[in-house]
Amino acid sequence: MTADERRTTRARRSQTAATTKQNFALSRAGRPRWLAHAARMKKKKQRSYTVFLGGELFSLKHLVGNAGLAEAIYEKSHGRFRCLLPQDLVWRARSARAIRDGTLRTLAACDLALFNFDGTDLDSGTVVEFMFAKFADIPAVLLRTDIRSAGGHRAEPWNLMASNFPRTVTVLAPSLADYRGALHRRHQRLDDALRLAGLHSSAGAQRVCESVAAQCVRALERVLAMEPAMPKYLREEAYQWLALAPGLRGKQKALRKEFERSLERKVGRDLL
Repeated sequence: MTADERRTTRARRSQTAATTKQNFALSRAGRPRWLAHAARMKKKKQRSYTVFLGGELFSLKHLVGNAGLAEAIYEKSHGRFRCLLPQDLVWRARSARAIRDGTLRTLAACDLALFNFDGTDLDSGTVVEFMFAKFADIPAVLLRTDIRSAGGHRAEPWNLMASNFPRTVTVLAPSLADYRGALHRRHQRLDDALRLAGLHSSAGAQRVCESVAAQCVRALERVLAMEPAMPKYLREEAYQWLALAPGLRGKQKALRKEFERSLERKVGRDLL
């Protein structure tokens, strides 16, 4: 090795050592700079939110519809919105009281909520969940895919007592009309046998579900950007009352602690 090559090698080693020393130097917070940089990058990552999906779960149509919508929302939002399915909350419960208590406690812990407002008359359980969400000032989206009108005005075609709550966005998506259009455009010449054998009907329904999910994602983003309606000075008292108002089974101190943790999490995520 010549003298010039030895000098070049020593220079490279010195530069590498200096870079390593700089990367592992302690920041003002007492952490390595590379670790502080990793923490900053983690904060820049897209935050995900839990979404309580409220709706009926009494038939196969409800179960399939809830699951399909939740999965489509997850896909369309690239994992930003993660729906908790109502049917997944009840399978371990041994009594009706346990189902109700577990549902309300899960709802209080979620970041947002999406309620299915289908039917000529709204499902009473879903309405109770929606009201509880509003008392907790949880951002909510009301989804109606039913083509029937069941209220006094078209903007929100259901009982007027469930309308005009703050931090709430409505999505009206007449699914039957969308399904007919999708099927007519793509498979209008197919007979029934070919349509069934080729799974064209389910494919059409999936396209409608994806379209509805995209609308829900946009609505969730809108309601997420809305300012809280609950004043800061009422937050602690309100959540303490929410732990007691439904008459949940369990020790009151433990319930209050649980709701306090939910409140702390929401405040930390700028939801309240």
